[in-house]
Amino acid sequence: MVVDLFIPCFIDQLYPGTGWNVVKILEKAGIEVNYNPRQTCCGQATFNSGYWDGSRKSAEKFLKDFPNDRPIVIPAASCAGYVRNHYPELFKEHPDKKEDVDRVCKNVVELTDFLVNHLKIENFEACFPHKVTYHDACSALREYGIKDEPRRLLSNVEGLELRELPDNTTCCGFGGTFMVKYVPVSTAMVEQKVENALSTGAEYIVSTEASCLLNIESYIKKNELPIKTIHIADVLARF
Repeated sequence: MVVDLFIPCFIDQLYPGTGWNVVKILEKAGIEVNYNPRQTCCGQATFNSGYWDGSRKSAEKFLKDFPNDRPIVIPAASCAGYVRNHYPELFKEHPDKKEDVDRVCKNVVELTDFLVNHLKIENFEACFPHKVTYHDACSALREYGIKDEPRRLLSNVEGLELRELPDNTTCCGFGGTFMVKYVPVSTAMVEQKVENALSTGAEYIVSTEASCLLNIESYIKKNELPIKTIHIADVLARF
């Protein structure tokens, strides 16, 4: 099977190693990965800030960058959920784009969803001998709809002990530009998230979302706290 790979902005710019680990995981599963180097942003950031015209331009480029009728794997439910749920809305007055929008929305799939529900693979023979807790990103849980898939993958990692996070449906405070516009509120939310993680005795906070991990990691480093963050792809690639 051949898939197209979309690497979100946060991973591309801040966590490029995670992108390489996604390729590593997919290739271990026997997948041929196609990466279009011309790809840029899906347009979610501008859409969430109300700049729909700018977001539509990014979306038009996304449609052109992924012209194939095959899975588009994305290691971020926020981007995958945004494309699936909001591209039809962006282009509702542009019927000439409907065929491309329908094709892309049908093919976009988040990484853990693809591994568990499409490939039916839950064990990558990974080894990560640490206590971890899992952060359910708002976009992953509510907009895209994944919950069990990351946990099932983590449960098959040798040496990993998964400890559930108290109030695991509560936001970490990132929310895109929310963390910039509402700093005190965002800081209070991420503080609570990290305190809950520390209460589990975990060494790492794992998530499918690099954006959430960036926000959480920033708070941890600023306050020199004894816990780290890691993307689930970086855990699964430890084989």
